[in-house]
Amino acid sequence: MSKIILGFVLHDRVQTASRVQELLSKYGCEINTRLGLHVASPESCSPQGLILLEFVDNAEEAVAGFEEELKEIADVDIQKMEF
Repeated sequence: MSKIILGFVLHDRVQTASRVQELLSKYGCEINTRLGLHVASPESCSPQGLILLEFVDNAEEAVAGFEEELKEIADVDIQKMEF
């Protein structure tokens, strides 16, 4: 059994959020858990966002495809944990 948690920081969240959302929907069946974090207040919204994804067991191919497509649409830093 392989469990993968993928984390990524969007550096221009405001500009790329809709395209990243489409990608998250495309891979939605392979994602168990999704957590999105950014600093927000009534006066402003952070330009950066952190997203953590827990993929279903044995989803290595889906994770690879997700990472490849994500890098094409956004300026991101990606980290991966495998258990």
